[in-house]
Amino acid sequence: MPIVKPVFTAVATAPVATGGDITTTIAPTSTRFFATITAGMIGATDTTIPAASFVNDANAPVVNLPTLAATDTSNYYVNGLVQQNSLFTLTTASLVIGATDISVGVPVVIDISNFSGTTSTITTQPTISAPTITITS
Repeated sequence: MPIVKPVFTAVATAPVATGGDITTTIAPTSTRFFATITAGMIGATDTTIPAASFVNDANAPVVNLPTLAATDTSNYYVNGLVQQNSLFTLTTASLVIGATDISVGVPVVIDISNFSGTTSTITTQPTISAPTITITS
């Protein structure tokens, strides 16, 4: 004897969301470090700029470069032009550039933006309707 299976046909309405208010505050902080390439920094396969070669925005010497947090973004500039991040390795001790075709006297800038102060708050909860499902047969 064959198995009998029920077959249903139905139509449904999509849920609808109304209202709701979200407030997002973005307050990044930016930190920059400046250095100039010297002959001793250019190696056989890469260019290494020690942390002590950098100054900060206040022109104060740098002892250690920062460790990037998950909320940080970084940009690297050589001679005023932004470069691919994949060419750079930043540690607290140095910035290593995966290239040697850099001229002595060229400025290098590290620009780090921190977004840890970003917040979002739902100030008014949205109303979401339930779908209506109607079996037609």
